[in-house]
Amino acid sequence: MPWYVNGEMVDDTAVRDEARMMRPRYQEAFADMDPIEAEMQLKEWSRENVIERMLLRQTAATDPEPVPAEFLEEALESARNDAGGVVGCGTRTSDDEIRAQADIEFRMQRLLQRVQSAINAPPEKEIAAWYKKSREQFKTPELCWARHVVKNVDEGTDEEAARAAIEQAAADIGNGVPFEEVADKFSDCAGNGGDLGWFPKGEMVEEFEEQVFELPVGGTTGVFRSVFGFHIARVLGRKPAGVRPLEDVRGEIVDVLMQERRQKALEEYLDKVRAGADIKQVKATA
Repeated sequence: MPWYVNGEMVDDTAVRDEARMMRPRYQEAFADMDPIEAEMQLKEWSRENVIERMLLRQTAATDPEPVPAEFLEEALESARNDAGGVVGCGTRTSDDEIRAQADIEFRMQRLLQRVQSAINAPPEKEIAAWYKKSREQFKTPELCWARHVVKNVDEGTDEEAARAAIEQAAADIGNGVPFEEVADKFSDCAGNGGDLGWFPKGEMVEEFEEQVFELPVGGTTGVFRSVFGFHIARVLGRKPAGVRPLEDVRGEIVDVLMQERRQKALEEYLDKVRAGADIKQVKATA
């Protein structure tokens, strides 16, 4: 039996599309359910999502404030560009249809902004409590910052040639030539002075990590071999494992809490709209 929202029939195709999009996210939640029950639950949630979007669209459409004409023309121009400069021909969407679609999309976004505009920023106490509860996700591994010179041993460069080049690089470093200049001159990964940035254990090959994670800041390795070839590395910095301080993650926490507030405001608004809506399943007539 079809569902209707204020006299408008819920599109079964939209519900199926919604279910297809939601399924990957809910497979784990449905793992212990009977497959038929799981599919029925997914269909119900999908239908509810479609109904909520219909309610938003229907409500937005009643807003008497017009949509800026320039927005509609920009949407039309964008559609023309996507269609190779031609719209309204054959089976292509007409200008009026494009404007109508842009109009309702603008109205829906404007409605959402109004619904969520009165949200207050979370107080410091709530931010601190969320940080305390979620400290595990802010843990950081030990980090190392290094530069390197590498000469690969491969089909283009044999062991002897790579070794000779890296030894020349080591000699230049020993003679006081800046490490970054040597890296750009000799390294097979030239550019940016051989800077690898910050990296945790487990990101580089084992032979490389054995060297740099044991080296003091400012220290330079000798020539060493890895599965790729020959290297020289210099450690520029090190950060111990730990938990990122609140000040470093405050912005991330505020973003999460604000998103929760926006979602709650939308749900409360939709509850009010649903209370006044006519949503029903109608038995098909013969």
